[in-house]
Amino acid sequence: MRILLTNDDGIHAEGLAALERIARTLSDDVWIVAPETDQSGLAHSLSLSEPLRLRKISDKHFALRGTPTDCVIMGIRQVMDIKPDLVLSGVNSGSNVADDVTYSGTIAGAIEGTMQGVRSFALSQAYLYEDGARIVPWEVCEAHAPALLEKLMGLDLPEGTFLNLNFPNCRPDEVDGAEVTMQGKLAFNLQVDARSDGRGFPYYWLKFGERAGAFIEGTDIHALKHNKISVTPLKLDLTDYSVTDRVARALGYGAQV
Repeated sequence: MRILLTNDDGIHAEGLAALERIARTLSDDVWIVAPETDQSGLAHSLSLSEPLRLRKISDKHFALRGTPTDCVIMGIRQVMDIKPDLVLSGVNSGSNVADDVTYSGTIAGAIEGTMQGVRSFALSQAYLYEDGARIVPWEVCEAHAPALLEKLMGLDLPEGTFLNLNFPNCRPDEVDGAEVTMQGKLAFNLQVDARSDGRGFPYYWLKFGERAGAFIEGTDIHALKHNKISVTPLKLDLTDYSVTDRVARALGYGAQV
């Protein structure tokens, strides 16, 4: 089996090294095309106004000056001579759950793999802050992802569907199994931090504040809070079929299928 790895934290990220170790429990044919620098929060964006600079790090390891989406396209269309059987994106430093999936470059890597017709999974590891530093328990995903992926790789998924895997912030032996979940809901808490540079001109940082959520049973955020691995099927089709009839009636048309 041929596996393509990417991420949004960059080619030197600890999570990518963890993902490679995970992938090598499944296959010896592992390729990496990852961003040269951190591309977190860029979602499913393409580089259309700048050239893509590709640098070979070592055998089957490439760094790209581009987004996670660019990386998957380049990996499949340029770097690899044969299409991969599996795309793995991650392991992200921090969970990608609820509304945050729309911002995530990690999710975007799996989206692009799916659009390219390849089975794709996004993997993310929850963490905590301690004394102002991230404490990321990479050993959790490394301990549990191989067996989980073995079970999921042969799953018959509909076209346009991929899986979003999130691992809880706990010790590996505290993980209480895996749960199939739906997207939860987190309160929007992006804040604008206004500052001034040395000449007095304003500039701004976006930053996350304390996130509040409705920890409803069956959601991804509820699963992580209860030390479960969250497995959420996501799909490319964003159509809200529940309101198509209402929109049609508003436009003076008959009911829609």
